[in-house]
Amino acid sequence: MSRGLNKVLLIGRLGRDPEMRYTPSGRPVTSFSLATSRTWNTSEGERRTETEWFNIVAWGNLAEICKNFLTKGQQVYIEGRLQTRHWEDAEGNKHSAIEVVANEMIILGDRREVSNEGGDTGAQEEEEFPF
Repeated sequence: MSRGLNKVLLIGRLGRDPEMRYTPSGRPVTSFSLATSRTWNTSEGERRTETEWFNIVAWGNLAEICKNFLTKGQQVYIEGRLQTRHWEDAEGNKHSAIEVVANEMIILGDRREVSNEGGDTGAQEEEEFPF
């Protein structure tokens, strides 16, 4: 039997201050956007930059730490996995979004590392929470 791998490593800057909410069961969840940029030269020598935006979600203890220590513009390293979230709005329209569920965060600059190693189970991470 083969195993799959779903792992994402990002270094980028926060596009907005983190927003923390709580699930109906009281579990903290923090979300923020992260921009990653790459620069290259075209064959004509023109310098180009491309920016990708990612929605980041952190749960539990890591959610509280992200809310307390991260701010817009700050550079961070995020490690996690991709997840597609589905929901239906008040009018019955179906939506989906791909997001990175973070399990590790390092603030770049002062090198503080935070990992989500507190016994959180995958089942808790899957709790439904519309943003």
